[in-house]
Amino acid sequence: MTTTDFTLTLTTKRTPMEVFNAITNVRGWWSGYYSEVIEGSTREPDDEFVFRAGDGAHYSKQKLVEVIPNKRLVWLITEAELTFVEEKHEWTGTRIIFDISEKAGNTELVFTHEGLNPDFQCFDACAPAWTQYLRNKLLPLIDNTNRMSSNC
Repeated sequence: MTTTDFTLTLTTKRTPMEVFNAITNVRGWWSGYYSEVIEGSTREPDDEFVFRAGDGAHYSKQKLVEVIPNKRLVWLITEAELTFVEEKHEWTGTRIIFDISEKAGNTELVFTHEGLNPDFQCFDACAPAWTQYLRNKLLPLIDNTNRMSSNC
């Protein structure tokens, strides 16, 4: 069994606060490809939100189980149904982790979908989809963000 979780690292000139604020704007980046619908709150500890996409192909419910402003966000997938694979609930119990740190004058974001690995039936579809959302939606959202005040 493989234990390598899907991980992607992004780097930006924006501040950790700007990266954190962009991540918590889930509707701003986890959408735009597959008729996505996001319902619920996406910023504070214990917030829960539902993500639906692909006209019923993907349903998942996320709970924010760790929120350290400007440093770390962790979503626990409490429910999931992926209709495009035989093992429809394989996301349930996995965690989506955003680790934010400063490195050499830049901000580094390490995204990990803990539990999503090549042994998952959806890996060949889910890993490229995460890459697409993160590189093509989240990173531009971060980089095009106006500087926000420190009271966010």
